Amino acid sequence: MQILLVEDEKSLSNAIVAILEQNGYIVEPVYDGASAVDYALGADYDLIILDIMLPRLDGFEVLQILRGKNLSTPILMLTAKSTIPDKVSGLNKGADDYMTKPFHPDELLARISALTRRKGSVVLNELSYHDLTLQINTALLVCGNESVQLSRKEFEVLKVFLYNPTMVITIEMLINKVWGTNSEATDNNVEVYISFIRKKLKYLHSKVTIKKIQGFGYRLEGLA
Repeated sequence: MQILLVEDEKSLSNAIVAILEQNGYIVEPVYDGASAVDYALGADYDLIILDIMLPRLDGFEVLQILRGKNLSTPILMLTAKSTIPDKVSGLNKGADDYMTKPFHPDELLARISALTRRKGSVVLNELSYHDLTLQINTALLVCGNESVQLSRKEFEVLKVFLYNPTMVITIEMLINKVWGTNSEATDNNVEVYISFIRKKLKYLHSKVTIKKIQGFGYRLEGLA
C-alpha cells in the first residue's frame, strides 16, 4: 500500500515515514501543498495524510482541489489545529478523518487501518517485477535463490521503478521522490545510484535491466 504524506516539518515527516515503513507501508513524503496536489493527481495512492499549515497551498486548499477533481482517495488530516471549527471545516471539505498533533503512533496506525480497510486495500510486504522481488521491510532484493542487501538510497530508487514498472521515470521525479523537492541532489546523484543498482542486478544474474531513455529518463525492462 502506498501513502502520500504531506508534512512540511522535515523531522516529523521523517519520524512518520519510519513508523509507517516499519509497518509495511510504502510512503511518499512531500513538503508543500502544491507538490501534494501534483503527486496526488499524478499517481494512485491508497491514502493521503495531510497537514493543514503548509507552504504554497494550505491543507484546506489542497483538500478542496483534490475533491474538486473528484479524487476519492481517503484523506486523513494530521495537524496541530485542534479547534472544533477546524475539524468541522476539514471534514466538510472532504477529509475522511481528522487527527491532531501530538499523536500516539498506535492511534495513527489504527486510523490508517480503518480508512484503508474501507477502501479494501492491503499492505504490501514486497514488490515484484519479472524475476525480481524487493522485500519492503528488509530492503532485500531477491532473484531466484540469490539475494543482496540494498542501501537506503538504492532501496528508495528501485522502489520508485518497481512501483511504476511500465513508466519512464524522469531524473527530476527520482530526485523529488528519493532526495526531496528541496534537496541539492543533481543528475549525477541519480546516475551513481542507478549504476549501483545495475551492479547488484548483474550480481543476481537478473534479466531485469534499467534502460536509459535518452532525453526522458529511465525505465525498467525485463528480458525474455
